[in-house]
Formats: sequence, C-alpha cells, structure tokens
Amino acid sequence: MWYRLIADLVAALHLLFIGYVLAGGFLAWRFPRTIWWHGAAAAWGFGTVLVGYDCPLTYAENWARHRAGVSGLPPEGFIDHYLTGVIYPESMLIEVQLLVAACVLVSWAGLWWRTRHPHGPSARVAG
Repeated sequence: MWYRLIADLVAALHLLFIGYVLAGGFLAWRFPRTIWWHGAAAAWGFGTVLVGYDCPLTYAENWARHRAGVSGLPPEGFIDHYLTGVIYPESMLIEVQLLVAACVLVSWAGLWWRTRHPHGPSARVAG
C-alpha cells in the first residue's frame, strides 16, 4: 500500500513539474528571481522531449509501482501514459508541444518586457 501511495505522489509531483514548465515563467512575473528555476525546469522538460533522456520522476514512479506489485509506465513514459490521448488527442502531440514552447517563450518575453518597463505604458503618458 505504501509503495502505491509513493507512486501516486510521484505522479502528482510529475504533473506539478509539467505545470511549472508550462506556467512557471508567468509566475516569475510576480517573483522575478524564480526565472532561473524555471529556466532549469524548462531546459530539463524540453530535453526529455527533444533529446529523449529519461526523467528521474518516471524512474521513481516505476520503482514504486513495481514495489507495489503493479505494472510500470510504458516505455514511452509519463506524458504518453497520463496525458497524450487523455488530456489531448494523440494526433495533436506536435501542436501541444509547440503550444507549450510558445507559452514558455511568451512568459519569458513578458518578463523581459516587465523588467524593462516596470511602471507600464501609463507612466510615460502621465509624465
């Protein structure tokens, strides 16, 4: 039972990590120093997709699943098992990957803009 709970907690942590890769740049608008954490998370997340190296969270979930006596994730990994075909159609995988990349780039561009114009456009008009 404990190993199954660990597997579920790792899966939830994995999902939170993916959410952070997707939206962490927007979080940095409020907390700019976190952009370095987001940069590392985004690099790792994109690397697992583009390069194909294994994620330690997938390994940890598989370890706990096997100890619990249930089958591990398929070789394709966490995203293919929990998200592709469940949250979005399998035929839309490339579009979803591009959308995630666009969200990260927009969040970083927005952070760059906010740091260059801290008082917004209204401060220049009022002066």
